[in-house]
Amino acid sequence: MNSKIFRTAAAIAVAASFGMASSAMAGDVMLPKKVSWTAYGTTASGYAQSVAIGNAIKKAYGTTLRIIPGKNDVSRMAPLRDKRADFCACGIAAYFGQEGVLLFASKEWGPQDFQVVMTAIGTHNLALATAEDAGINTVADIKGKRVSWVRAGDALNWNVAANLAFAGLSWDDVTKVEVSGFKASVDAIINGQSDAAFMSTITPHAKRLAASPRGIHWPQLMHDDKEGWARMANAHPVNQMHVATSGANISKDAPHQGATYAYPALITNTDKDAGVVYSMVKGVVSQFDNYKGAAPGAAGWSIKNQNMTWALPYHKGAIQYWKEVGIWSDAAQAHNDKLNKRQNMLMAAWKALPGKDSMSKEDLKMKWMAARAMTLKKAGLPLVFN
Repeated sequence: MNSKIFRTAAAIAVAASFGMASSAMAGDVMLPKKVSWTAYGTTASGYAQSVAIGNAIKKAYGTTLRIIPGKNDVSRMAPLRDKRADFCACGIAAYFGQEGVLLFASKEWGPQDFQVVMTAIGTHNLALATAEDAGINTVADIKGKRVSWVRAGDALNWNVAANLAFAGLSWDDVTKVEVSGFKASVDAIINGQSDAAFMSTITPHAKRLAASPRGIHWPQLMHDDKEGWARMANAHPVNQMHVATSGANISKDAPHQGATYAYPALITNTDKDAGVVYSMVKGVVSQFDNYKGAAPGAAGWSIKNQNMTWALPYHKGAIQYWKEVGIWSDAAQAHNDKLNKRQNMLMAAWKALPGKDSMSKEDLKMKWMAARAMTLKKAGLPLVFN
């Protein structure tokens, strides 16, 4: 029996065992008649990309991809946690979920068994933007300057810390300017209260700053600075080197060497059926030409943008497809094995933590982070979050 027939026969058997005998079929892409995934809110590019992919999947395979918009990280990932959604087109909060940190260091969450299926990378970077008149050329020059710190903005503040780490700096080396939200972080620069904030190079707020009297500057994270990138990797494993060609004062003629990370990243649970995951990846890749121009950033789902050594482990169904197309390597497998080990250790440590249900929110977070640190240190693994 050749490999294609074997895969198809095996997929049919799996489909039947999961009540999917009426699944949509096209070659060896087999999906249930209905698949659900959560995404960003309806005004976000991630939602538009998800809808575009869903339309292509429906046309090619007859499968209805139900897109469930979520206004925040919890509303996007809770359906995945509770097995009410098959996938999540998430941001880096999925990584926080795996690690059981920040908002996930709570009774309702703890470390999650999230695994990545595939990722999207656009033409922009995610970076520190500074006022052009602030005398900042490199990230090191931010020392002693004012930096926007967003209340309840864990992800934004963590990203700032990662960029500072590139230059061997931390929040202790700058003056925090506390603001109420992301827009306010940029307003603070425009109004002369801050000198830097974290943002996408293509956000409209970057264009606002560029058009203001203060102007905009993007300190570069030069890709040949091995020590800087090693520091950033320890502080922020989700980042990867990237040359931006779009954004405020950025173009193909004036590119920006910096960092980015997957947005969105397609995530599922470890126990999700491997046949469904395999078919979803193959379907999304196969239909790329039919949706790449249908939504802003959709071209970022290209197979050439896939990162096989990202911060979350890959699902076995996805690995099967990536092996077939020749981009899964021994190095990727070794990296994945380490990530699976880390994920399993964190989940076991959470399960073993006594008295979780009776602790206050503050006590639970403190004791869990201490237990987490002890577990990772004993295994010789980086803490990432202190």
